Amino acid sequence: MVRHVILWKFKDDCKEEGREFLRRLKALDGVIPEILRMEVAENEGSQDNYDACLISDFADFEALERYRVHPLHQEVSRFCQGIRVSRTCVDYEV
Repeated sequence: MVRHVILWKFKDDCKEEGREFLRRLKALDGVIPEILRMEVAENEGSQDNYDACLISDFADFEALERYRVHPLHQEVSRFCQGIRVSRTCVDYEV
């Protein structure tokens, strides 16, 4: 199994749009079949932290790649690109 972990920092004037992005991201669960498990959360700690995270599981790296190129995921990703300052990601086998 592959775990896919992403952190986002949103632009200061895009916090509401960030919440909309997270809502759209959560809506992919159960729609894109490659997603085995998905956890989406907004930061509740220090303002110095990243604003949100995604922790998701896939059967293998091929399934993760199918998720990445899925049209619904691409749409949500494009929305995020306009509101984020930074993004970081780690993918690893569990």
